[in-house]
Amino acid sequence: MAWYAYCIAERQSFPELARHRRPMPLTGVTGLFGNQTFLFPAGDLAVIVSEHQHDDQARFDQQANKDHARVISDCFKLSTVLPFRFATTFADDDGLRRSVRSNQKHFLANVERLRGKAEMHLKVLVDDTCPGNSARDMTVGQQYLTSLRESASRQRERQSKARALSVQMHRMFLPLAEEITCKRMESGKMLLDIAHLIDNRCVERYQNKYSSATTELKDCRMQLSGPWPPYHFVQRHSSHTGHHA
Repeated sequence: MAWYAYCIAERQSFPELARHRRPMPLTGVTGLFGNQTFLFPAGDLAVIVSEHQHDDQARFDQQANKDHARVISDCFKLSTVLPFRFATTFADDDGLRRSVRSNQKHFLANVERLRGKAEMHLKVLVDDTCPGNSARDMTVGQQYLTSLRESASRQRERQSKARALSVQMHRMFLPLAEEITCKRMESGKMLLDIAHLIDNRCVERYQNKYSSATTELKDCRMQLSGPWPPYHFVQRHSSHTGHHA
């Protein structure tokens, strides 16, 4: 039997696995294409899977990606989870067991580190104070070199502003860990994409801080989502192939 894998969870979170070594149906959680999900026991861990047909590969579209995330979110309500990348499959039971067994220490360390943690996701849109020159300003000779220097200067200013804003966000929210990306939008604004790792018990406090931040930072447009499974904070193992957790 080939399997489609969603995430790894703690076996102890599912008492029904205490006396079973075979995959058991996970009630109340529907997988990709309406398939039944199963708890696949593997040592101290359980892998959430559904049956996979080779023809399913052609159906891995945006909806399937959303369903993949939905299953992980449903399992996150029951256990600490380590999400697999979308479209991760295993050819048979032995392949799945071998993969988990060979990386068991790494998976268990990740589970221990992320137990009781959640990810909050902030998007912060701010005016870019360093708008770029228009194409007509790009002329030959000395003016062109000047333009290059100005462009580098704008880039440094932009990075400095992004750093200052991310530090301000860190001081406001005090996350356990963070992942931040920054990009310039076509509209000329800057978008900071911030993932914060927090304690599950602090979600309400975090949401209250967000409300305060939206009032204080009037020059920023902010959007909050979460709590999510800790997608950005699962440490990938260097020996993994590209499609494993």
